[in-house]
Amino acid sequence: MKSRYYAGVLAVMTMTSPAMADSLSLYGVWGEGSQLKKSQQQPSQFSLKPSPQKLGLTALALKPSKPKTPPKPVELAEGGAQPPIAGKAPAIVPLDVEYAPGEIVIDTSGRTLYFMVSTKQAYAYPIAVGKPGFTWTGTEAVSKIVDWPEWMPPDEMRERRPELPLKMTGGINNPLGAKAIYLGTTLYRIHGTNAGDSIGTAASSGCFRMHNAHVVHLASLVNTGTVVHVLKSLPKGAKFKSVMVKGENI
Repeated sequence: MKSRYYAGVLAVMTMTSPAMADSLSLYGVWGEGSQLKKSQQQPSQFSLKPSPQKLGLTALALKPSKPKTPPKPVELAEGGAQPPIAGKAPAIVPLDVEYAPGEIVIDTSGRTLYFMVSTKQAYAYPIAVGKPGFTWTGTEAVSKIVDWPEWMPPDEMRERRPELPLKMTGGINNPLGAKAIYLGTTLYRIHGTNAGDSIGTAASSGCFRMHNAHVVHLASLVNTGTVVHVLKSLPKGAKFKSVMVKGENI
């Protein structure tokens, strides 16, 4: 019987092809390559890797993150130096609108401020206007004019940007620039800017930015009580020449 058993085993080994023989392994019928393919197609339900629960990762993942503490604002920020700035007049352009000489007309969509020289002509200053959602229209009167004004960000602005200072002295680092022309009792102003690249854009929270040299020139023409008309756009039929130059160096 033993001789027949050994003969059967020898016959099986003799019938095994070379390819099958290369796949034989001490750990089973198939070699490592075949075991890898099999494990990829049919993943084992057993794993040697510790589970996230055993590592304590479940508790870590479920632990809520601490809310970030908003930065504490500076009470008083320095605005920097206050160098002398000479006013510079912009071009005078034809403007056919029914506003009196000495009044200001702001074309929000055209991003241009006009100071009426006569009933048919005006100085045309390129400006920056309010961002979408911050534009407005109406008529106000100049309430005061301030050189190198201090800046106190309103509560609404500080809610959006809590890192802003409570107050900043006037100077070249102050966003109100060299001069501010206040409009009535509102928080809106026509003011200078040290960010010349913003001129010609919609970048403010409702104020109207001008180059510092331009706002100094405009301030020399207006007084307390000067009427300011803020329009969405100029009336139809108005003839004017666009002078808006984004980032104009003055």
